Amino acid sequence: MNAAWTPGNRVRLLENGEAFFPAAFEAIRQARREILLETFILWDDKVGKALQAALLEAAGRGVQIDMMVDGFGSCDLTPAFITPLADAGVRLRVFDPFARFLRHVMVLRRMHRKILVIDGERAFVGGINYSADHLADYGPEAKQDYAIEIEGPIVDRIRDFAVSAIVSAPGRQPPTRTARAAAPARGSVEAMFVTRDNHRHPTDIERQYRIAIRAATRRVVIANAYFFPGYRLLRELRRAARRGVVVQLILQGEPDMPIVKTAAMLLYDHLQRDGVEIHEYCKRPLHGKVAVVDDDWSTVGSSNLDPLSLSLNLEANVVLRDPAFAADLHERLQQLIANDCSRAASPPPSRWSLWPQLRSAIVFHVLRRFPAWARLLPRHAPRLVLPELLGRAPTWPHVAQSAGVGGASASHAAAQVRPGG
Repeated sequence: MNAAWTPGNRVRLLENGEAFFPAAFEAIRQARREILLETFILWDDKVGKALQAALLEAAGRGVQIDMMVDGFGSCDLTPAFITPLADAGVRLRVFDPFARFLRHVMVLRRMHRKILVIDGERAFVGGINYSADHLADYGPEAKQDYAIEIEGPIVDRIRDFAVSAIVSAPGRQPPTRTARAAAPARGSVEAMFVTRDNHRHPTDIERQYRIAIRAATRRVVIANAYFFPGYRLLRELRRAARRGVVVQLILQGEPDMPIVKTAAMLLYDHLQRDGVEIHEYCKRPLHGKVAVVDDDWSTVGSSNLDPLSLSLNLEANVVLRDPAFAADLHERLQQLIANDCSRAASPPPSRWSLWPQLRSAIVFHVLRRFPAWARLLPRHAPRLVLPELLGRAPTWPHVAQSAGVGGASASHAAAQVRPGG
């Protein structure tokens, strides 16, 4: 495992873009030395332009800025967006632009993290991308999501990870850490920064979920956008419900991708028969990746509980031990259940038929073996591309073309298969 509990932190829960964007942009405006930013999706819309303006202002006063976006999730950025950043000295990297003939495979291994670190003193981690669909005025497709702002010693761990991930070329040692004071204690929250990759830490986030659920005595509340976890996590949920723990799942009722709900519903019958409550969030698409266990354990991050996040994508979560934060998150999730969810009907206790039993058996065996099968999918060393070195601020499809791989179809592929993020 790649994480340890770090005491002395202060944490604030940020719900949706209305809370996250003002906090993140204000932190960027206050930066004095360094900004590290990773995001899966960055759009050239009002949110992206606000981020661009804040970064340009910071670069203008001498702040060193390193950022990385995913080559699939952020494939539609334009030269008009990128050129001012490059001219101001912002070092923008693209994670793994993909070839035309591999586009349906390369979408599976993406940089899905959302991390922002300011001066090594303050960090933001969660599921919110830099795009207008995280704001309510986007309309019915606006996403429900969460992030945290955290200060304290855990920021050192997050900062060191971000430096290694963003600044270093793949396969090289991370740069030597510059001399600076360690982040001081800011509060009483214990925090753990947990990441998932395809090499040394393939199951770390899932393992933290399983440890917490296994130890639960009162309640487990999980709100997760894409829910199709592995066999072991499902087993812990069922066992918890059988021993009297209140287990509540908040899943998508109005999904941004219909297959998400179809897949999750294959699990309903088996979970409900052991007493797991399933609540479908119907107000708008659910994009959150959060959980609360008992009175003090919680997690917020980028990792869904599905095969992409648990077996393929690069993810980052913060796990917290703090009664006040857990109570705040739990209260907000209960408000979703009370006001914006419909509970999935439980199957009749006496109902039995061959097809549901056969379907459950097939699904469970697929889930049980999926992590091993996922490792057989095509794997390669992802590239970090500096757009300004490949020609002045090209669009992402042209970045891929300049690097010797597929061109114009990349944008079309993203439009057709754009992940929820």
